[in-house]
Amino acid sequence: MDKIVIHGGNSLSGEVEVSGAKNAALPLLFATLLAPGKHRLCNVPALRDIETAAKLLGIVGADVQRDGDCFEITADDIRSDEAPYDLVRTMRASVLVLGPLLARVGHARVSLPGGCAIGARPINLHLKGLEALGATIDLDHGYVEARAEKLRGAHIAFDMPTVGGTENLMIAACLAEGTTVLDNAAREPEVIDLANALIGMGAKITGAGTDSIVIEGVDSLQPMDYRVMADRIEAGTYMVAAAMTRGDVLVKGVEASALETFLSKLREAGAVIEEKSDGIRVIGPETIRSVNIKTQPHPGFPTDMQAQFMALMALGDGTSVISETVFENRFMHVCELQRLGADIVIDGHVATVRGVNGLCGAPVMATDLRASASLVIAGLASENTTEVSRIYHLDRGYEKLEEKLQRLGAAIERQPA
Repeated sequence: MDKIVIHGGNSLSGEVEVSGAKNAALPLLFATLLAPGKHRLCNVPALRDIETAAKLLGIVGADVQRDGDCFEITADDIRSDEAPYDLVRTMRASVLVLGPLLARVGHARVSLPGGCAIGARPINLHLKGLEALGATIDLDHGYVEARAEKLRGAHIAFDMPTVGGTENLMIAACLAEGTTVLDNAAREPEVIDLANALIGMGAKITGAGTDSIVIEGVDSLQPMDYRVMADRIEAGTYMVAAAMTRGDVLVKGVEASALETFLSKLREAGAVIEEKSDGIRVIGPETIRSVNIKTQPHPGFPTDMQAQFMALMALGDGTSVISETVFENRFMHVCELQRLGADIVIDGHVATVRGVNGLCGAPVMATDLRASASLVIAGLASENTTEVSRIYHLDRGYEKLEEKLQRLGAAIERQPA
């Protein structure tokens, strides 16, 4: 098992190209099961979760070929309706195979999902929605078994916005009979990206990006030819790293519209933000200002940027209050940041961060994907050496992170643990 070793103190400078978004690519990969023929999906990042999705597509009967950052997927014959535990336990997004399998072949057997240990993240909203579309759902020995002779449109109101639930039901509803309305739907850019790809396949979808999405079912769809959006969370991570190291970095390929709330908070913290035709330039401040954040569904502050922003606030000039409202167990990185010298106190879903004059390197352990990133960027801004272990979490969501940071001037390398 590898570890990341960082010799801190270097200011980052230069340009970095953002990879395709994992959280957009995964539902798009599973959506290829909706239609026979050859699909082409490009700008797909090389990540462990993508490899898992490709294996799962192969298990159910798709032929998957990769050429650089493009996938060619032929889903003419669905040979199996089962997503086995050995794959699903490593990646929560595997549950997104439910919708397309139900819509295409009328049955699916999917293990209950795993992934990062940042909270329960129940899939009950997925299942309730599929039942509303006419599916019969049974839970049997750790598996979801779903059947539907024909899905039928329904009016579904989510108890709370759910990105995965919105995506799963939007995919399934494309081939349902009649009209489906998803109220209190997730508004994330990745949902819009999925809707755009499905529309390109012949789906009839309106309202993506709002809290009410309408899907008119069609009899069949054609293969997609689509380019995945840039990863806004990867982009935000490099922006925080630039601010935290008082650097000057152009983050290429990302649009500011996907990160408006985050960028406003980064400006409030003192960073200079310049929107360019090919990306966003971030210049770090001499003095990092302490600001408060509260994570919320899009367009609020993204929960996937909370850990990284907390690392930045650890060097703030005052006190920052960080409220986590999306996941109930997403402060596991706090103990590790404290090992680097951060002054953080947790009270329930609220973390109070008192800025310190500097951080000092130490051995730390990653607990989930975004926690991994927060520890890496904290190490970049720390004195001496930081070693981050259990970086398999990092490899689930960041493509060649250490190589990209090296090109920006960071003294960082991957070593055998």
